[in-house]
Amino acid sequence: MALVLVTHFSMAQTWPFELWHEGKIVLAEGDTLKGMVKYDLQQDLVQYTYNDSQPEVYTARKILFFEIFDETVHRYRRFFTLPFSTSQGYKAPIFFELLEEGKMTLLCREFLEYKNQSSMYMNYSRLVLSHKYFFLHENGEIEEFTGVRKSDLLDRMDKKKSDQVEKYIKVNRLRIEDKQDLTRIVDYYNSLFGI
Repeated sequence: MALVLVTHFSMAQTWPFELWHEGKIVLAEGDTLKGMVKYDLQQDLVQYTYNDSQPEVYTARKILFFEIFDETVHRYRRFFTLPFSTSQGYKAPIFFELLEEGKMTLLCREFLEYKNQSSMYMNYSRLVLSHKYFFLHENGEIEEFTGVRKSDLLDRMDKKKSDQVEKYIKVNRLRIEDKQDLTRIVDYYNSLFGI
């Protein structure tokens, strides 16, 4: 199936988490592993292999951090293990991708979902790669960002800076529902603090 909306892939769909990527893993015990890495955010697992050896599997509890070079987007991606409150009410370590760090720290998790599409002749569903966004607060708390409007994001920002950010969004025609655009917006906001 083809992917629309968030990411642009060909008709022969391959998701980033299905691929092996060059990367490194820093284990909780302090060791660093360099080789090929494959991640699964749904299960919070990472596979590692070096020189075609048998893959080793690590849970989020065993990993502090991992980094990959993602050929599908031609950039490095960094993931950290952070404690997050589950629906059962306790905190468990899970992986978050770090998109932007600073005054406002933006994290995300990717997942697959079916989105309804329509054309002149029919309605249908397509499997797409979607993202949930989170903000990491200075106290270590992680809050999911469920905003759908530009104002939902601007309301989280320092009032003295939000007008500048709003102009930046408008001039650059950025959308908060797009991963790269949202990262650019938060990066710009952080740059206004000179940190």
